Amino acid sequence: MIEKLIQEMIAYDKGDPKRVGHFLKVYGYAKTIGRLEEIPAPTQEILEAAAVTHDVGIRASIQKYGSDAGSYQQIEGPPIAKTMLQKLQFPQGMTERVCYLISRHHTYEKIDGLDYQILVEADFLVNIHENQMKKTEIETIRSKIFRTEAGIRFLELLYA
Repeated sequence: MIEKLIQEMIAYDKGDPKRVGHFLKVYGYAKTIGRLEEIPAPTQEILEAAAVTHDVGIRASIQKYGSDAGSYQQIEGPPIAKTMLQKLQFPQGMTERVCYLISRHHTYEKIDGLDYQILVEADFLVNIHENQMKKTEIETIRSKIFRTEAGIRFLELLYA
């Protein structure tokens, strides 16, 4: 199912290799961290689907608000993802959790599950590089956001 979702997202983001590259990198980190942390298979499936679709609301946010700010993505993304996941016949419970994660992926308080935690960490691993964050910013992110052993290890290996 995840391969069909990736295909759908590439079609959705056609003509924008930067955005496709971003979600594929987040997916790669999320998948790997989840497996290293040995999360249950159903949670891993939710995590991977959320990683692929986490930024699906960017285009709608830009069109509607003239901005791709995270707060707008969290509003616009879930309905688009829900339609996409239903089309691909993802189970309802899985679709609901993926949409919840999309609606919170730029909210770092009250992280309520390993799928959520790992999604945030994977997104930061990519955003730190893409946004060329400074060492002080990375240190703050590490202390305030990162919790998984695998995520912390990747962060340290990449940005030490």
